[in-house]
Amino acid sequence: MPEATETRILLADDHALVRRGVRLILEGEPDLTVVAEAGDGAEAIEAARAHRPDLAILDIAMPRMTGLQAARELARSQPETRILILTMYDNEQYFFEALAAGASGYVLKSVADRDLVEACRATMRGEPFLYPGAVNALIRDYLGRLQEGESIPGRPITSREEEILKLVAEGHSSQQIADLLVISVKTVERHRANLLQKLGLKDRLELARYAIRVGLIEP
Repeated sequence: MPEATETRILLADDHALVRRGVRLILEGEPDLTVVAEAGDGAEAIEAARAHRPDLAILDIAMPRMTGLQAARELARSQPETRILILTMYDNEQYFFEALAAGASGYVLKSVADRDLVEACRATMRGEPFLYPGAVNALIRDYLGRLQEGESIPGRPITSREEEILKLVAEGHSSQQIADLLVISVKTVERHRANLLQKLGLKDRLELARYAIRVGLIEP
């Protein structure tokens, strides 16, 4: 496969034997390469800084810093690195904590030989990977919230912000957007600043990527 499609992986687990087995699964694939290993969460953070992997695969139960703690730190400091949790725990609480920590997927070690490769590829495509029990947990949680009268989570941005996001992502200048929407340039700039802050993004390029991800524009 072309080198451009190769996924560089950091693997963190406190059991060397587990790391060896997982590495064998991953490196049997031409598009997946383990570039660094770590024996605990703190080592994983250091290795991620040094190697800038595309994907970090983290065990939950590790000394010094758990995989969930490491995931939170990685999501904050290296948002470009995707995160997968690989664990022995078929546990709803850990699953929800993993999603909240910024993980894109949750894979059980008991079926790693079946699921891990696809989970890596799905994560790199920007798709979540959930094992069947996790899907059921999500649905149960969602239905429970509805029964308790909680509303469905609203969109993070307003309709006007969405309009401006789409136009920014399409490459229009602030002046062009102001003319199209019949508002002032100052108002456009304020909306754009609000968008960056709300979505936790840095610049126009990241706004464009977000717009593609949520289907506002085509890639």
